[in-house]
Amino acid sequence: MPRFIAVPTHADLPARALAASGDHPDRLRAVVHASLLPLKFLVVFFHELSHALMAIATGGSVESFSVNFQQGGEVWTRGGSRFLTLTAGYLGSLLIGAGVLLAALHSRMDRAILGGIGVLMLAVLVLYVRDLAAIVICGLTGAALIAASRYLREGACDLILRVIGLSSLIYVPYDIWDDTIRRADLGSDARMLAEEIGGTTMIWGGLWFLLSLAVIAWCLSRGLGRDSNLHLGPRR
Repeated sequence: MPRFIAVPTHADLPARALAASGDHPDRLRAVVHASLLPLKFLVVFFHELSHALMAIATGGSVESFSVNFQQGGEVWTRGGSRFLTLTAGYLGSLLIGAGVLLAALHSRMDRAILGGIGVLMLAVLVLYVRDLAAIVICGLTGAALIAASRYLREGACDLILRVIGLSSLIYVPYDIWDDTIRRADLGSDARMLAEEIGGTTMIWGGLWFLLSLAVIAWCLSRGLGRDSNLHLGPRR
């Protein structure tokens, strides 16, 4: 049974920077870290979900799905394309983030999209989650997103979607760099791909990194277009 492991997310750079510059570094770092946890969990969830969806799309099945409090996760799959399933983690999370951001900037369906993400998390929980940590993370986060879509104003839902989308866009290239290039010895998706398909960890990681930058550039060009609801200057 193939096993696909997402190594822990290392997107706590803002917290480290603030800790180094503040008057009360430990307290400030703890506050920033706690505030970023839900976003980190979502990024990891999107990463593992991308593995799972690609396995299913290529004829395989998902045996179990997990995220943990160390901002890591894993998916156990059976069958499907090994190459596409391994490739889908970082790039799939990136595309999900881009889709969420563009939807927030170009549509008025913020409540439906936010609630849909929450429903998706609960569906994954029911179908595939087997461990307590993932039950807590997916259950609480999914329920919170559904509640937000139900009780918050449209503008607040729009802001939440923008933050989720931007967070995924920002974290993914950093994670690729940290997990596959700076520390190529980690048991990352790129290393498994190199061992089973060919090439090296840094080659696959470098390719994904360049693709992620291209997707971000395209997403920002679309997000700042005339039909966007994001206005950086005076309106005419």
